[in-house]
Amino acid sequence: MKKKQITNWVMNNAIYLVLILLLIVITVISPDFLTVNNFRLILAQASTRIIIALGVGGILITQGTDLSAGRIVGLGAVFSASLLQATDYPDRMYPNLVELPLIIPMLFTMVICACFGLVNGVIVAIFKVPPFIATLGTMIIIYGLNSIYVDRPPLGAQPVGRLSENFTTFVQGDLILGSFEIPYLIIYAAIVIGITWVLWNKTLLGRNMYAIGGNIEAATVSGVSVIKYLLIVYTLAGLLYGFAGVLEAGRVGSATNNTGNMYELDAIAACVMGGVSTSGGIGSVSGVVTGVLIFKVIEYGLTFIGLGTYLQYIVKGLIIVSAVAIDIRKYVRKS
Repeated sequence: MKKKQITNWVMNNAIYLVLILLLIVITVISPDFLTVNNFRLILAQASTRIIIALGVGGILITQGTDLSAGRIVGLGAVFSASLLQATDYPDRMYPNLVELPLIIPMLFTMVICACFGLVNGVIVAIFKVPPFIATLGTMIIIYGLNSIYVDRPPLGAQPVGRLSENFTTFVQGDLILGSFEIPYLIIYAAIVIGITWVLWNKTLLGRNMYAIGGNIEAATVSGVSVIKYLLIVYTLAGLLYGFAGVLEAGRVGSATNNTGNMYELDAIAACVMGGVSTSGGIGSVSGVVTGVLIFKVIEYGLTFIGLGTYLQYIVKGLIIVSAVAIDIRKYVRKS
C-alpha cells in the first residue's frame, strides 16, 4: 500500500518534480544560473505565455482546442501597436491620430479579440464543428485579415514600430521595492492568474466548464446550458489573447503579422505538461502556470548552458510526450 501511495504521489506531482529536476541539472552544469535576476527574466518572459495558456487551458478543459490563439494574439499586438505609435514617428499607420490614453486602445483591442473568440465559440457550440477544424479555419482567416491590415500602401507590410514611451514603460517597466525590482509583466500575469483561479474554482462558470469537459451528455441532462458556457469560455479566451497581444507588442516594441505565430502550440503543450487532461474535465491554474514555466526554464536554461537549438527541440518533444503518457496512465489507473 505504501508503494502504491508513493507511486500515485509521484504521478500526481510529476510536473513539479520535472521542474525541480531541470533546475537541479542546469544549476549543477552552470551554478551561475541560479540567480534572482535570471528567475526574474524567466518570469517576465513567461508572463504573456501564461496569459495565453490560461485562455487555451479553459477551452481544453471543455474537451476543445484552439489553433487560432496565436493569430488572435498577433492581431491584438498589431492593432494595439497601430493605435499606440509615437506621435512624432513619420511612418505612423494613422498620421493624424492624437495620443490616446492607454486604456482606450487596450480595451478596444481586447473587445475585438474577444469577438473572434466568440466566433470560435459560435462555430463550435452552435454549428457543432469540431474545435480543431473550427479554430484551424479561423486561424487562417485571422492571419489573412491581420496581413491585410498591416499591408498599408504606400509603406507596404513593414513592422508596426516606434511605440509611444508611455506604452513601452507600461509594459517594460519595473515596480521598485527598495533594492528589488519586479517587472510590470509579472504583476499583470499574477493578476490574470488570480482572476482565472477564482473563475475556475469559485464560480458557476468554472463548475460547469469542468462538468462539460467531464461528460457533456451528463452536463446537458443536469440542466447545464452547454452552448451558453462554451460561448463564455471561448469569448474569455479571446479576451485573454487580446490582453496578451497588447503586452507582447509593448514587450517587443513592435508588431508584425507574424507576431504570435505558433504560440498556440506552445500554450497547448504547456497545458498538457501542466496536467490539463487531453480528455477534458481536468486541469488547474497552478498546473498551467507550472507547464509554461517548465518550457521557459528549458529554453532559457538550455541556452544558458550552451545547448544547441536543435537539441532543445528534441528535449522539449521528449518532455511533451512523457507528460502526455503520464497523463493518460494516471487517469487510466483511476478509472
